[in-house]
Amino acid sequence: MLFWKILITEFIAEMGDKTQLMLIAMTSRYKLRDILLGTAAAVLVLNGLAILAGSLLSELIPLWLMRLIAATAFFWFAWSAMKKRGGEEEQMTDRKTGFAPLSVFLTFFVAELGDKTQLTAVTFAANEGLSRAVTVWFACSVGLFAADLAGMAAGMLLKKRLPEGVLNAVAFVLFAFFALVTLHEGCILLLDGGEWPLILTVGAGLCFTGLCTLTLRKKGASGD
Repeated sequence: MLFWKILITEFIAEMGDKTQLMLIAMTSRYKLRDILLGTAAAVLVLNGLAILAGSLLSELIPLWLMRLIAATAFFWFAWSAMKKRGGEEEQMTDRKTGFAPLSVFLTFFVAELGDKTQLTAVTFAANEGLSRAVTVWFACSVGLFAADLAGMAAGMLLKKRLPEGVLNAVAFVLFAFFALVTLHEGCILLLDGGEWPLILTVGAGLCFTGLCTLTLRKKGASGD
């Protein structure tokens, strides 16, 4: 009963979360096998850290720093999605296959660290004690991974049904949106609220828009 209670709670907590939507966008960049491997490894490690050393980790690594790192990763993926050209995507994916699971792992790890699903795991572990730690860890991992599988399935379905350019555009919008949201969260944590987090986020958004505009103009000028 405890196993299913934790699993369902974790599954519901992850539904609609940014990491689930991020995986939908990732299907435009990586093969399903690489996403599965990277996500599964990240889920197991994250929940293990949450249960065994969650409180210690939060003291050693400021949450604002993790949010800023995650925002940088999201900006990078948005820019990469925008730059992609149809004929080159498969070649790029093939060249990066060996490193793709690690890229997925690191991005998912940073994005999910300190998120509500990890805090849920910490709460269950604190309530159940060390004697049920393995059960909590396994149930949280299965619940989180099951929700993310739904995101991957949705992404693969969209990839098959939509033109490649449309899916890349969706990926760009999702990554850019989560980059700005995550950056804003990190700035709020760092600066203790006020007007500056919004100002910095808007400024970063404008700079990123300018970078994307210059990239697109260069592509147009080169005839790509």
